[in-house]
Amino acid sequence: MQVSMKTLSEWLAHAEQLHSRNIELGLDRVREVAQRLGLAFSCPVITVAGTNGKGSTCAMLESILANAGYKTAVYSSPHLVHFEERLRLNGESVDAQALLPHFEAVEAARGQTSLTYFEFTTLAILNCMAAQPLDAAILEVGLGGRLDAVNIIDADCAIITSIDLDHMDFLGPDRESIGREKAGIMRAGRPAIVSDPVPPDSVIAHAAQIGADLWRHGTDFNVSGDKQQWNWAGRGRRYSGLAYPALRGANQLVNAAGVLAALEALRQRLPITAQAVRIGLARAELPGRFQIVPGQPALVLDVAHNPHAVAALAENLDAMGFYPTTHGVFGVMADKDLAPILARMGPLIDRWYFCDLPTPRAASAADLAARWQAQNGRRDVSATTHATPQEALDAAVAAADPTDRIVVFGSFFTVGGVLEHGTPRLHARHL
Repeated sequence: MQVSMKTLSEWLAHAEQLHSRNIELGLDRVREVAQRLGLAFSCPVITVAGTNGKGSTCAMLESILANAGYKTAVYSSPHLVHFEERLRLNGESVDAQALLPHFEAVEAARGQTSLTYFEFTTLAILNCMAAQPLDAAILEVGLGGRLDAVNIIDADCAIITSIDLDHMDFLGPDRESIGREKAGIMRAGRPAIVSDPVPPDSVIAHAAQIGADLWRHGTDFNVSGDKQQWNWAGRGRRYSGLAYPALRGANQLVNAAGVLAALEALRQRLPITAQAVRIGLARAELPGRFQIVPGQPALVLDVAHNPHAVAALAENLDAMGFYPTTHGVFGVMADKDLAPILARMGPLIDRWYFCDLPTPRAASAADLAARWQAQNGRRDVSATTHATPQEALDAAVAAADPTDRIVVFGSFFTVGGVLEHGTPRLHARHL
């Protein structure tokens, strides 16, 4: 029976019904449907895996390549507000109408094959990308690497960003096993960039085992610099006096270093100038990654939802200077390692606003508040619970003074929930 839908939301609802499970790792079913689709790319493909830093890495690659005059497409997930954010063509979110024929194509090629929502939508987006006149395709891994749906495409260059503990139910109990899964995007004889300065041994071992062209931070490329500027040196090329990336946070230098290594590794196919690097790094933007929204009070948006990302967020918040009171809006999935997240943010947040999220996978606001209360050692802190991220933010704004700071962090649903009607510009009532 031929299924035909008239809108993107109808197709997404259809994709949600196709499989009993939200996540089922494995490539056999996806590869089978991709072969029926005749899915293939005629341009270089860069695939990015890692626990944290994937989105920022993709954004910097995209910005530099665009400033060098190349046509780019970027697939990333999840989205913050609109599904169309998952595919950027030449820097712009894809038009919903442009995706419809590719959903139809996947449905027709699927036959009796059962696909998860992620697999179905990934195939539709990859099919849409492959139909564009592109110079470079950038693919962000959704979960892990080896068994993630994007890994049906052979990367011309693989980038592994920082690796830490997350999604342990699927990827294993420690950095070594998680690293092994991420390393699965590497290909024999092709560049594999490892941005993580201290990668798990399993990543290095896998690169050696398959004969990938390994580029290691600290060995094949290095960074140096002072407070004003930084330098990058790789195999046979240097960039000096670079401005720090527009994306904020100390961790972005690690990501930028890996980006320059990847572009150096692909120089024969995608030559770029130093000017494109400078402008690209200065213009790269990505909502929800230590995004500071000026206003009164100041607003910080960050999708940090695992201990490693939250530690980076805490360092970045420390570097912002003094605020009389920091208000924290927080919602997260139930499977996250909550104790270290709360412990790291505890000294920084003076008022907590826990929120429910619109997905059954989320921890409830009440549960978050109870878990926080059980380990809270401060007497000068308060906490409230709210039905949505927006209601939590509204409560924080109502309680805040103009000189305070509000941090919205946790799940993509949390940050997306306060971005639904555009970027909030805050004006506190208290003076």
